Amino acid sequence: MSLQNCHSLARLELDYAYVDMEHGPLNLDGLAFCIAAMVDKGAALKKGNAQPKVALFARFPPYGRDLESNDWFVKQALDMGLMGIIFNGVDNKEQMMRLVRYMRYPQQKTSAYQEPPGLRGYSPGNAVFAWGISPAEYERHADLWPLNPEGDLLAIPMIETAEGLKNVDEIASVPGVGAIFIGAGGDLHQYLGVPRESPVVEEARQKILTVCQAHKVPCGITALTKAEVDKRLKEGWKMIRTGRGE
Repeated sequence: MSLQNCHSLARLELDYAYVDMEHGPLNLDGLAFCIAAMVDKGAALKKGNAQPKVALFARFPPYGRDLESNDWFVKQALDMGLMGIIFNGVDNKEQMMRLVRYMRYPQQKTSAYQEPPGLRGYSPGNAVFAWGISPAEYERHADLWPLNPEGDLLAIPMIETAEGLKNVDEIASVPGVGAIFIGAGGDLHQYLGVPRESPVVEEARQKILTVCQAHKVPCGITALTKAEVDKRLKEGWKMIRTGRGE
């Protein structure tokens, strides 16, 4: 989804939407405006609370393997009010664990969910406005599901390389992984060294799906036609991105 469409999101009957800033322009001012524009005052008055109808995610340029590049943009994205981040090119468990830690606050001593320890700095003013809840409620819910059952943030790694494919089982096992997404396989087929239509790419997709199902982690894919969407749903994919391929 592009930033130009953000103004209409609050009126859509969607569960979630995401802004692609990996291949589109990296525009944090625009993203902040997008999140603010999704606050629908009319809907808030009608239903009696200001909580949004659409969970907004985004995807950014750094790869999961670029650990030093991820810290600052995760902080910026969550403080704006995003409810999830899609991480490109996560290759192993260590990378995913670090990304989970970036998304978590250090836990209170009374928390039952101490591990992995959080690294996120505290300044959620814009996020509190976007979520339509109090600062105390935000603190309680600004944690990763399913690691914390009350958490309303999702960490979604993308498996896009041969290394990530080799390590997908350990990536899926990281506490705090909310889903795994592979998109249309544009990067994956290149890293595997075969054409996009190669049976090797479909074998990789099915391996990722099998691992996700074993770990009870929702698995996402891009499907561009109704027939393909129906096929992927029957196979067990839980998150289907439609529209333009990657």
